[in-house]
Amino acid sequence: MTLAKLVVIPIALFAAGIGALYAMRNPEKADMDSAARANAPGKFVTLGDGVTHYDVAGPDSGQRVILVHGFSVPSYIWDSTVTALTGAGFRVARYDYFGRGFSDRPNIAYTSDLYDRQLVQLLDSLGWQDKVDVVGLSMGGPVTGEFVARHPDRARSLTLVDPVAGTRGTPPIMFRLPIIGPVLWQALAVPGMAAGQLTDFVEPAKFPDWVDRYRVQMRYRGFGRALLSTQVEAQGSVMDSVYARVGRSGIPTLLIWGKEDSTVAITNAEGVRKAIPQAQYHPIDRAGHLPHMERSDVVHPLLISFLRSVMPASDTAGKKMP
Repeated sequence: MTLAKLVVIPIALFAAGIGALYAMRNPEKADMDSAARANAPGKFVTLGDGVTHYDVAGPDSGQRVILVHGFSVPSYIWDSTVTALTGAGFRVARYDYFGRGFSDRPNIAYTSDLYDRQLVQLLDSLGWQDKVDVVGLSMGGPVTGEFVARHPDRARSLTLVDPVAGTRGTPPIMFRLPIIGPVLWQALAVPGMAAGQLTDFVEPAKFPDWVDRYRVQMRYRGFGRALLSTQVEAQGSVMDSVYARVGRSGIPTLLIWGKEDSTVAITNAEGVRKAIPQAQYHPIDRAGHLPHMERSDVVHPLLISFLRSVMPASDTAGKKMP
């Protein structure tokens, strides 16, 4: 056997093995198109980078609030919060990031600029050019922090729920390799993401449908690519510097953190509080990464009280709050 064959054959076998693994384990089999969205709840709008899935609820005259989700669970993560806020008279919007839920999965770099552009364009499409109250969960922390820092004239207040903080890590090198990295990501990392969401809870048994709801978005091509790109583009970013810009803006801020968060440890709260000295801070007992779900009885009254406290006097005059 020639030297060339000794080199080529193992490489070919390795490539074939990786290809077979990818074909077997990659959950993405369909395109996100009109057929995929046929029975989806909510609404759709075409923005500069593609179609965005969103919803708006609550009275037209209500104080406007935009809810921004985390790294990969789309806007249904806010179901209980929407119910609480609309019941209290607020006008509430939420949406899916590009690459998640029922939004498009454009094959572009998933940078902080993209996330900011999507949020700004969505608000513009709703006619919400005036100040809104912004709520960010997990990765929604830096997304909303950037929004507040870049567009201080458009934000009345900021609420951070277990926000990503500190310095963003780097994806394992095998996922950053040219060509083969994304293949390995789809075959090795993406398939386990649905079950991995249960670690966000202290008592996951209370949310029996959580894994199955997550799997729906995994059917559509571009989901894994968007998540990997997000991690690669954010690596090395210092989140507390984003929050420091929020702190300098002086915008009223509410910081909520589950004491038993194993995804973004509550020890990170110290850095966020230092960066945003005006933040009202509430650690939540018996809650993990999603305290608004696990302890809605505590979190939602805190949120509603805070939002009412920043409501303009002109909006409260003559109104009887529920």
